[in-house]
Amino acid sequence: MNALRPLPESLREARPVVICLGLSAFDLTWGVEALPAGGGKTRAGDFREGGGGMAANAAVAAARLGADARFWGRAGDDSAGRAMRDELAQVGVDVAQFRLFEGARSSVSGIVVDGRGERMIVNFRGDGLPADPGWLPLAAVAGAQAVLADPRWPEGAQALFQAARQHGVPSVLDGDMAEPWVFDQLLPHTDVAAFSEPALRAYSGGGTLQAQLAFARAHGCRLAAVTLGERGVAWLDDTGALQTLPAFAVDAVDTTGAGDVFHGALAFALGAGLAPAQAFRLSAAAAALKCRQAGGRSGAPRLGDALTFLQEIQEH
Repeated sequence: MNALRPLPESLREARPVVICLGLSAFDLTWGVEALPAGGGKTRAGDFREGGGGMAANAAVAAARLGADARFWGRAGDDSAGRAMRDELAQVGVDVAQFRLFEGARSSVSGIVVDGRGERMIVNFRGDGLPADPGWLPLAAVAGAQAVLADPRWPEGAQALFQAARQHGVPSVLDGDMAEPWVFDQLLPHTDVAAFSEPALRAYSGGGTLQAQLAFARAHGCRLAAVTLGERGVAWLDDTGALQTLPAFAVDAVDTTGAGDVFHGALAFALGAGLAPAQAFRLSAAAAALKCRQAGGRSGAPRLGDALTFLQEIQEH
């Protein structure tokens, strides 16, 4: 399979422009020995706070790998919104189109992580954020090498993907849980739709993995894939055959944000010109390395670390 070939050395010099649109959330994270069940109190051994959210984390992941990453999104003009914008800027993400709206409330997530790295998330998606994407500078998409969106702002994602299709720029949809109409609206404009396993099952209605991916592809995306956690990633190739890539085994500390890092790395890889099979391999490596560190984005790896990790696996 193409995924098993060494990645080209030219990848080290890649600096694709990657636009990521969608959710930025302010994360409050508690570390516990075991995830709570039912009511009562649970003592936390650790607490952290900082920016999170699917597309925002993906932008950080792409930037860490070397992309010129740009985040397009919405938040309230409140303490959480300002903190998220400032944090993204500090890690090298362009936030010129991260707009803070007066009177709106930002998205905030409460995350509980247990000793095995598994997590539970409660998210408030924000309030008062305008849906109209008319303020987005869509002409700038012509200068990008890849775009990514999550399903939390469907109107913005559709506008971005339509502009990308017009200019021949590959698009990546982070297919997290969403109402079916959202996927119906976005998939006809999507190049690569990479679903979470629960989201794909809910959207397709179940069946075999191949049938679920075929259902998504029949709704318009050019390539349908699904992340399977510890079981890796699967996708349908051009012939409709099911392809799989096992996950890379690591000692996981925190799985929060691993999917976001996967998607950000996927956008980077496609923007750098990799074929899908090799792009999935780099993305899986980036997600595995992220799980070695706590936090939704702090563990997103540099490109050199991801390539070294893959080389070591190749040699063994």
